[in-house]
Amino acid sequence: MAHSRIEMPLGQQTLILETGKLAKQAHGAVVVQYGDTVVLVAAVEGDEDPERDFFPLQVDYREKTYAAGKFPGGFIKREGRPTTKEILTSRLIDRPIRPLFPAGYIREVQIMASTLAADRENDSDLLCMIGASAALHVSHIPFRPITGSVRIGRIGNDLVVMPTHSQMEESDLDLVVAGTRDAITMIEGFAREMSEDQMVQAIRFAHEQIAKIVEGIEKLRAAAGLPAKPEHAPIAPNPLKEILRQRFYNEFRDAKQTSGKHARADKVREVKDKIKKAFLAEGSQYTSGQVSGALESLEERIVRDLILEGKRIDGRGTKDLRNIICEVGVLPRVHGSAVFSRGETQALVTTTLGTVSDEQRVDGIMDEYSKKFMLDYNFPPYSVGECRPIRGPGRREIGHGALAERSLKAVIPPPDKFPYTIRVVSDIMESNGSSSMASVCGGTLSLMDAGVPISDPVAGISIGLVKEPDRFILLTDIMGDEDHFGDMDFKVAGTVKGITGIQLDLKIDGINDEIIQATLQQAREARREILKHIVTTLRFPRETISTHAPRLLTIQINPEKIGLLIGPGGKTIKGIQESTGAKIDIDDDGTVYISHSESAGAESAKAKVEALTEEVRIGKVYEGRVSSVKDFGAFIEIIPGRDGLCHISELDDKYVDKVDTVCKVGDVLKVKVIAIDDQDRVKLSRKALLREEAGLPPEEPRPPRERSDRGDRGDRGDRDRGGRGGDRRGGGRDRRD
Repeated sequence: MAHSRIEMPLGQQTLILETGKLAKQAHGAVVVQYGDTVVLVAAVEGDEDPERDFFPLQVDYREKTYAAGKFPGGFIKREGRPTTKEILTSRLIDRPIRPLFPAGYIREVQIMASTLAADRENDSDLLCMIGASAALHVSHIPFRPITGSVRIGRIGNDLVVMPTHSQMEESDLDLVVAGTRDAITMIEGFAREMSEDQMVQAIRFAHEQIAKIVEGIEKLRAAAGLPAKPEHAPIAPNPLKEILRQRFYNEFRDAKQTSGKHARADKVREVKDKIKKAFLAEGSQYTSGQVSGALESLEERIVRDLILEGKRIDGRGTKDLRNIICEVGVLPRVHGSAVFSRGETQALVTTTLGTVSDEQRVDGIMDEYSKKFMLDYNFPPYSVGECRPIRGPGRREIGHGALAERSLKAVIPPPDKFPYTIRVVSDIMESNGSSSMASVCGGTLSLMDAGVPISDPVAGISIGLVKEPDRFILLTDIMGDEDHFGDMDFKVAGTVKGITGIQLDLKIDGINDEIIQATLQQAREARREILKHIVTTLRFPRETISTHAPRLLTIQINPEKIGLLIGPGGKTIKGIQESTGAKIDIDDDGTVYISHSESAGAESAKAKVEALTEEVRIGKVYEGRVSSVKDFGAFIEIIPGRDGLCHISELDDKYVDKVDTVCKVGDVLKVKVIAIDDQDRVKLSRKALLREEAGLPPEEPRPPRERSDRGDRGDRGDRDRGGRGGDRRGGGRDRRD
């Protein structure tokens, strides 16, 4: 293969595709660059295995921290197991290309993508999606047609192609679309309650960009000197398919319409066992692979025929939801809990509230950041009546959790309104279709039960598709069999105002604009019906959080006083925590988070922090300790490290001859700040408080007295202290030393 390189404008920058330079022993390898972010994607085909009856596609994405000039975190300075970001990117690469390999192609294919350079502004995930399609196209691997992928953001009313990370901070849309020149093959997007019409416009706009990328990939193969890609030879037909259809169609169809998931499975198993016994007897001319393939084909044909006749295997209409049951407050001690059941799919969802120290730190080739909202999804084997080993969350669980999390994130209150760290966990109790959307619905109820002031309830639903050459039928709330034998799983989540999450997976080579519009409209109707059940169960978030949740208070202090609050070796902050039982966390911007299991403890810690760090304000009353006594007044420490002067004339509401007749060093006095001069010196008054307690009006300030050039030394009666031998009034001394 000759070295080739093509460049094409895309969005605000240039997309560069290059092949024939790196990884030349791979069957196809492409370097993709956008801005200063560079990725390598390689595709390799494995040997044929005649015993295999499935297509083993492996897709792996790995981030190299050297790409961003960083060392891996932790003790081991080498990349380890894949991160959540790497797993989600691997899924993004996989989903749009998997349906486009030829039917019956069962050779192993491995696609590996990795970052070579990262500018921390242009994400590598979209480049890897483009690179995977390009690497497959320049190889001999039978992959047709070509796909392109693009990310679309929206800033104001303007759609943005391939937005940078900085632009995404302002965007209310994060939409990833993949497709061929003629159709859409995958969608994954998240928005802030975007209308269906606006979402369709964004998808159309994305498809226009995809056509340009597909053209660029075609040019890359031609520039490499490769001929047009040949058609893949069709597989030999299975002779048993027609035989089984003629002999067992009606019997299998009746079994497939049995009510109940497990009862239906038992009936279908009986028919399958009967067929296997008849066609796999000793001396049979058919192989087990042929029998299994024919049975799968027959079952698929029956399910699709029923749907095309308007009959679903559980008797529902095409737009009918299964029975919905919502419950909240189902578990003691937890901060929020809910059970959401829709037919034979059930999610138990809990919410836990924590402090800033519970935030999840996320590191990678991008800048490190923290998450205050998390949703984890668990799919135990008992939820489908199976036995299998538990080895941590798989790719599917991580993907479903991320979809539900980002669908709910749009309604989570900002930290300044609700400073808690929030973790939602969805444990699937039963599964027969769209447990990720059940997690969204149960998550909404659980959050409201925990007292999280979400802006609007969110519901989600999955829409299926059966598409024939001459027509298509959409199915609301698909079950497992309809997902398996149908052509589409289109999940849509949102509020009454609009869409917050959308995800499309296909088993066919694409869908058109008509199907997308019809799906979003049908999902909107179903979503509104589910929201009625949710708000009937719990109309608004609870006014108070659980008594078992920590009480979290926030204070904003001057960042320059963080050191004062921490103290030498952390002595000051530890002392406050030990004396109150509270936990205190501090952000660099001066935000202080105080958590305690009881409100009184949190308030006590808050008072101590405020007393230590607050700025002195005129008119505020302080309880301070006398730090020194002078002839002209007392210096009183009103907050740690800050003294004020209470002049002898302000110590009492009557005449004071000597300061020590009122207070001594170490005494605690209540004083009021009456002034702060230009040199930031604080003037205090005890007299003002005594007059307030006595119900007397504040003392009127004396107007300045006119004096001659020489000064009027004869009449000193208006002075706070009279002339020598004169009348002393109760105003105290005015020492002008």
